[in-house]
Amino acid sequence: MDPAKKQQLAVHAANIRVGIIDAVYAARSGHPGGSLSIADLLAYLYFHEMKVDPANPGDPGRDRLVLSKGHAAPGIYSALAERGYFPKEELLKLRHTGGMLQGHPDMKGTPGVDMSTGSLGQGVSAAVGMALAGKIDANKNSVAGSDSCRVFAILGDGELQEGQVWEAAMFAAAKKLDNLCVIVDNNGLQIDGPIDKVNSPYPIPEKWAAFGFNTIVIDAHDFDQYEAAFDAAKACKDKPTAIIQLSTKGKGVSFMENQASWHGAAPNKEQYEQAMAELSAALRELEG
Repeated sequence: MDPAKKQQLAVHAANIRVGIIDAVYAARSGHPGGSLSIADLLAYLYFHEMKVDPANPGDPGRDRLVLSKGHAAPGIYSALAERGYFPKEELLKLRHTGGMLQGHPDMKGTPGVDMSTGSLGQGVSAAVGMALAGKIDANKNSVAGSDSCRVFAILGDGELQEGQVWEAAMFAAAKKLDNLCVIVDNNGLQIDGPIDKVNSPYPIPEKWAAFGFNTIVIDAHDFDQYEAAFDAAKACKDKPTAIIQLSTKGKGVSFMENQASWHGAAPNKEQYEQAMAELSAALRELEG
């Protein structure tokens, strides 16, 4: 990838992380760890990969993104604000009465949210339905641009413990939904601790391959690897793709990294100031 483009994406990811911490601190609740681990992914999708238009969030020909791990709502909200779907000031109203941003994504109340999620396992099922609908619409030629519509679903690794995920995977492969790309955020931690200690979903890549997916493993914090993976997903025909991204929970905030305790907790004032100092320093370095 062009170095200037990579720098631009890194700046967007850094801003998304700032928005996550601002939102969770303002709400005094939320899920920062798993939101921070997908910030690079969200920057790549919204600013490089997906065909979307903040001025027309309901465009029938748009690409869709389903945050199946809906508790990471601060991440997608911050990304949507960074992309221009709504002012960043809205992030400070997360989980507030009268605010637009609920604790989990709400497709009726938030522009840019394609599916209401929160109950783990259900989001990917909805994404599979969207991908199938896109194929049907394209065949009927009833929706302009639907033949190029792609559907992305972000799952947590702990979410793979839900049986509904595998029903959806089996169906997607059976229907040859090559317009579907599942991204598993493999940060290794869930609310109760390491996923391999709670109820191990490993080996993750082999499971998706066994269900008929084109399977790719990448470093979740490397934009070159994102580009190669999503290009390979586009080139693959008659198979859905599963990208397993090896990520760091709490990425970007030193005391949150690789700590299950930050799955669903808000920083206090001192912790907030430390987090913002670290993120601001990283942003200044990126911007030169």
